[in-house]
Order: sequence, then C-alpha cells, then structure tokens
Amino acid sequence: MPTILITGCSSGFGLDTAKLFLDRGWNVIATMRAPNAELLPASDRLRILSLDITDAESIAKAAAAAGDVDVLVNNAGFGAPSPIELTAPETINDLFATNTIGTLALTQAILPQMRARRAGVVINVTSTVTLKPLPVVGVYRASKAAVNAFTESLAVEMKPFGVRVHIVLPGRSPETRFGANARPHLRGLDDPDYAPLIQQFVGMVQDSSGPVTYGQDVAEAVWHAVTDPAAPLWIPAGADAEAWMAEAGR
Repeated sequence: MPTILITGCSSGFGLDTAKLFLDRGWNVIATMRAPNAELLPASDRLRILSLDITDAESIAKAAAAAGDVDVLVNNAGFGAPSPIELTAPETINDLFATNTIGTLALTQAILPQMRARRAGVVINVTSTVTLKPLPVVGVYRASKAAVNAFTESLAVEMKPFGVRVHIVLPGRSPETRFGANARPHLRGLDDPDYAPLIQQFVGMVQDSSGPVTYGQDVAEAVWHAVTDPAAPLWIPAGADAEAWMAEAGR
C-alpha cells in the first residue's frame, strides 16, 4: 500500500486530505506541530509525526522517521492579511519562512528517495490569490506565488526521474482557521486611509453568498493529482477556484 505524507494536518485542508486517503486505504503520515491523535480515526495505517517546517532539525527528524514516501503534500502554511506598507517585518519573515522556505526545505528532504526510486508525487498547496492582484494579502500572495514558481521549475527537473509535481490551488474557504490565525497580524483598521480597503477585503472574505472551497474539494484535488498520471500541473480546488483559474487562463 502506498504512503502519503501530509503537512499541516491539525485542521483544515490537511486534516481533510489525511482523512480521505485513510478512508481510501492508503498509509498516511500526518504531520503537525503539536501531534494530536484524537484528530484522526485510529488506524494501523496512520502515523502522526511532529513537524515544524520552519525548523531544520524538525524537518530532518520527520523525514528520517517517515522513511519511504510515495507522495508528499506540502499543505502547511498561514496567512497574515495586512497592507504591504504596514506589514510588520517579523510577519513578513514568518510568512516566507513557513509558506515558502519551509515548503522548499521539506521538499528537498524528501526528493532524494523519490529520485532514487524513479517514482513519486509532490503536491504543493498554494492559493488562488496568486492568480490576480488583490489588496491586503500582498505579502502572503508573494510567499505562495514563490511556491508556484519553484514548483513549475521542479516539475521540469523531476520529469526525467519519473517524479510528478503538481500545484493545488484552493479558493476561499469558510471551514479553515485562516481568518482566525491571520487576524492578530492585521494592521491598518485604525488608519483612515487603509481602513475602508481592509473592511472591503474582510467583507469579501466573509461573503458566503457565492461559491467557496471546502476541505473535501482540496482533498479530492489532491487525490486527482496523485491517482491520475495525466493530471495537469495546476489543479483548482473548489468552485470559486475553478472560476478564477478559467479567468486567469490557466
């Protein structure tokens, strides 16, 4: 039975993806900063590993403990909406350390075994906000767009070795902790110049009248990438993501 390693499984897309692959008979390695066995159903096909993708030692330990991995899903990340001018330097560093550098570092740790076997799949979960300019998420967007860029190059580098590489792009989701986790980083609500723009953005994010992305959408998009050898490099997850992808000509 093949093995999939998924990061960021404590909630949201990562948790839903881990559940789906467990339900469909895979061996699942679910990673999270603070392991919690109660989040997933008990199974002899499940392992939960501690992983902080901003810590090199943690990455090395997790990669060693995981052993051979057929599929890597880089899902861990966080958002911090704030006007670019007002975004704190530490927030900028944290966004790139987690969303970009951490994803790249774990990929580097897992790739050698895939290349040696001439088989494997790497899936990087980014965001549809990378498809068009939006206010208030500029730094977050940049951190995810950088993942898109290196993933495109990685796909070319890995093709001769039989390793497939894909980008899954979720849309706006009402089910994740994105908003709650991002709120402490938000700046500008008390700024008369930026407050209207921020309020407009928050209203758009909270609007539930249009299509959105659910965790199951992301899990199914990952499943598609893993099980279909003809799957495209870019895969939208969610009805809104599909619309944005079409608009962007992807």
